[in-house]
Amino acid sequence: MNEKEILSRMLDRIPNTLDKRKGSIVYLALAPVAEELAKVKSHIEDVYNRTFADTAVGEDLERRAAEVGVKPKLASNALRKGIFNRPVSIGAKFAIETTTYIVVEQLPNNEAVLRCEQLGEIGNVYIGNLLPITYVEGLTTAMLTEILVPGEEKEDTESLRKKYEENRDSLAFGGNIADYKGKIKEIKGVGGVKVYPVWNGGGTVKLVFIDSIFNKPSSMFVDEVQTIIDPVPNQGQGVGMAPIDHYVTVEAVEELEINIESEIILLSEYEWDDVHDYIIEAVNGYFLDLKRTWEDEDALVVRISQIESAILRTTGIIDIRGTILNGNATNIILSEDEIPVLGTVVSV
Repeated sequence: MNEKEILSRMLDRIPNTLDKRKGSIVYLALAPVAEELAKVKSHIEDVYNRTFADTAVGEDLERRAAEVGVKPKLASNALRKGIFNRPVSIGAKFAIETTTYIVVEQLPNNEAVLRCEQLGEIGNVYIGNLLPITYVEGLTTAMLTEILVPGEEKEDTESLRKKYEENRDSLAFGGNIADYKGKIKEIKGVGGVKVYPVWNGGGTVKLVFIDSIFNKPSSMFVDEVQTIIDPVPNQGQGVGMAPIDHYVTVEAVEELEINIESEIILLSEYEWDDVHDYIIEAVNGYFLDLKRTWEDEDALVVRISQIESAILRTTGIIDIRGTILNGNATNIILSEDEIPVLGTVVSV
């Protein structure tokens, strides 16, 4: 009920022998009360919605999820590889655009692991020449290259709600599939995982995962997750998160390169160089949508119709036909542990 309905009900309970018209003493006495009752009702509805996990948001959802041991993943720092012309010491700082990086580990061949000092996905964005903040004698080349462990933003409300619902609907216990999924997805930088129990005999488990930006994880990240779950020198001994007598093998999702050939017809005022980058962006967007579903699908399917639809939405394209993927005019069904990556796009 709104304020008018509440006021109407209150006035109905006043005898008709009294003046209840707008502006009367009775009306003026009851109107503020009706307004306050409407506010109280609205507040009660808000509290009711904040009480239950399917309608709670923000801190309210976090508190509800914490009751069953589910917590949001916090923002994390990206780890990147740096390549230099000479060794750089741990603690040296570098900058690129709006981000700064600090050397946290030295690697062979004048390479190093750098941690972005800014939390979140911003640490995944830039690539190229680094500007030294710390003076390094003899330094002439400093390049920021591949993402070793992606930086993540704090887990959003809907992702936390989904995690809470999955925890509620499945019993995670003692190294079952739900338990493994929950544990590995709590590791910063992990975006999804598939669990294969008894994959190589009794007591063996294989975990295949994708990173939080839905790419193939680096070998360093795979080793890090392996160490957290079941470190190789002590496999099966329960030293990591895995239960005793579980021999866990952690692997990265594999990539399948997709090369596209199509007859792409452009508007008369456009050249191929004008639209090429936009086509790449459109197809990569489609592939990203696919990769986001990898964890929940038996196998991804790269469909010609979806690729053509994505390209047709690109500015400057009139039509597209005769699309071929990796030399065949058929959809590509990937293996259960593969994700698509774009190779070349050629207009014939």
